[in-house]
Amino acid sequence: MAKRKSINYPGFKHQNPIPNASRIGNIVMSSVIGGRDPQTGATPPDLAGQVVNVFKQIRLCVEAAGGTPDDIIKIEFWMKQPSTGRAALNEEWVKMFPDEAARPARHTQQLGADSPQHVSCAFTAVIGG
Repeated sequence: MAKRKSINYPGFKHQNPIPNASRIGNIVMSSVIGGRDPQTGATPPDLAGQVVNVFKQIRLCVEAAGGTPDDIIKIEFWMKQPSTGRAALNEEWVKMFPDEAARPARHTQQLGADSPQHVSCAFTAVIGG
């Protein structure tokens, strides 16, 4: 039986005692990823800036686990305004996953109104064969 391994990377740390992601064998599941800039730690006030940072964090996290965005099988997003925020999300989505025949599954849900974030996500990846 494979042992669970915590995955962490520079520029992002949760306030609670949890890792950025966890890996068992070839399966990786991230913790919640928000819109903070991985270099500065600042959160942009706008949705577009936060979406850009979320995708930066996704890449950093999956690479810290030993994979690439091609290993991601599903991403769940939470947005304050899913109906009006999809354009910003889709713009970064097609940059990271340009091949429409090989994109991960995606589900977008409503983020709580009291959240300081406009967007957050969590992903699942299967790394290696």
